[in-house]
Amino acid sequence: MKAFISNIIHLRSKYLNETQFLSIISILIGITAGVVAAVIKNSVHGIQAILRMETIQSFQHYAYFTYPLFGILLAVLFAKFIIRGRIGHGIPSVLYAISEEKGRIKKHNMFSSIISSALTVGFGGSVGLEGPTVATGAAYGSYYGGLFHLSYKHRVILLGAASAAAMAAIFKAPITAIVFAVEVIMIDLTAASLIPLLLASIAAVLTSYFIMGPDVLYHFELKEIYKMSDMPLYAVLGVATGLVSIYFTKVYIFFQEYFDKLANWYTRLIIGGLILGVLVFLFPALYGEGYEVINEALSGNFTYVHEFILFDKFQGTQYLVMFLIVVILLKVVATSVTFGAGGVGGIFAPTLFIGANTGLVFAIGAQLLGYDVAPENFVLAAMAGAISGNLHAPLTAIFLIAEITGGYQLFVPLMLVATISYLTTRTFAKNSVYTVQLARRGHLMTHHTDKNIIKLLDLKDLIEKDFKSVNVNQTLGDLVEVITNSDRNVFPVINDTNKFIGVVTMPDVRKIIFKPELYEKTRIKDIMFIPDIVIEANEPMSSIITKFKNTGIYNLPVVDNGIYIGFVSRANIFSAYRKLLQEFSAD
Repeated sequence: MKAFISNIIHLRSKYLNETQFLSIISILIGITAGVVAAVIKNSVHGIQAILRMETIQSFQHYAYFTYPLFGILLAVLFAKFIIRGRIGHGIPSVLYAISEEKGRIKKHNMFSSIISSALTVGFGGSVGLEGPTVATGAAYGSYYGGLFHLSYKHRVILLGAASAAAMAAIFKAPITAIVFAVEVIMIDLTAASLIPLLLASIAAVLTSYFIMGPDVLYHFELKEIYKMSDMPLYAVLGVATGLVSIYFTKVYIFFQEYFDKLANWYTRLIIGGLILGVLVFLFPALYGEGYEVINEALSGNFTYVHEFILFDKFQGTQYLVMFLIVVILLKVVATSVTFGAGGVGGIFAPTLFIGANTGLVFAIGAQLLGYDVAPENFVLAAMAGAISGNLHAPLTAIFLIAEITGGYQLFVPLMLVATISYLTTRTFAKNSVYTVQLARRGHLMTHHTDKNIIKLLDLKDLIEKDFKSVNVNQTLGDLVEVITNSDRNVFPVINDTNKFIGVVTMPDVRKIIFKPELYEKTRIKDIMFIPDIVIEANEPMSSIITKFKNTGIYNLPVVDNGIYIGFVSRANIFSAYRKLLQEFSAD
């Protein structure tokens, strides 16, 4: 295998330029992502078909209570005892790989997300499959990048191409896939990245068509074009979906923090699994991805609410609206506890679910107030609003909903709702569900080029260790000997355990260095000074740059829990910054 790869690398360097080779790899990634999407989808359908067999139909409703717990248990056991590591949740794991792992994703992610998400969703976990599909596709992009020894810049492009390909394969929406890679995965849309994104998306869509046929996820038929008189209603709908997105983010964070505090995996599993089981038992519409529910809402149908165990006792439109609102609120809880219990999935499908139901509630409410509206149009617009607000991705929302439903004639309402929802959400939640945890830990990349390049600088690569140190108990004579064998004018002072004590500089000793009578009388501790600022080995580069800016100092000592490591200089940081900037600016 190594010889084969070596031959390919040799042929590449001989016959292909950089763009041509990336194009070929992107097509390969697109085909791979198309196959991955088909495998995940068919695995879930296969599990659900078994669980819906006629032999268990009579007690299937009661089995809803145990199915999700069992599926998550299998996923947790798979991760704990077979993978022996954390699988991660879809898109956030891709963002983390770009920001912190130099575009490298662990190889087990090429199959682990497929198995764990199929078990989670197939048995009723209230999450989606888009995130795991994107993560799996990105893992293959990372693998190909490492296999052919590509640079960080090109590995990131391949991760973006793989993510776009996965989205294109799932939704059969290649335009949305490219927008998604730019807006959510944060790939800069340059000539160098555009061609790989296009080729990967096209290859993925064609592969998806070949394997799964031309059928689409959502079936929508435009019965009535939007009216200009409805635009104020669409604006209010944008605010409503923004508020629902804020609710989603806050509840998701709350449950994440709650489950993170639980020490044992089986405690998380039992608590989360039981809560999810109760919710799915009471509201079967919360089972799994919820695509059937979304399609019913798109047709203006709400019969799925009748499955609520207590629905027969409450009749009337007001109760219908109340039940739909409860479904929206509880879907967020169900999704959050699925993750908290250890399930693996994504939030794309739950977001579309709450968007569809929010649109249906809004349309029914508008009709009760005397407005003549088409419920299907508001459902579609609310789906765009939910994606825009929850993912902080208005362009992805607009193109996705228009492309997967053919609702291009509703482009103006989609734009209005998505924009207002995004602005509403950003007012109260600065980061999306995908990025909130990464932002809190300082691991988030953004579209701000300077900040991204600074974040990519690695302190370990910039530390200079050729500074000659002196012991705090030594004398001026010892320092003179050190100075004789050093090209530096700064000398770190340490103790017997290598703990950093202070610094001696040439200006500090210039007046006494030529007075031999002082060599034995003068101690290092008497002429050193303790710097006001030091750098910790795990300190973010943005903080280090701020320290240099505020102090005007050219060299700062680096310590690890007080132990001296070396110095980092302003000049070295600037030089490394310029090198990275040139690399990423080159097209």
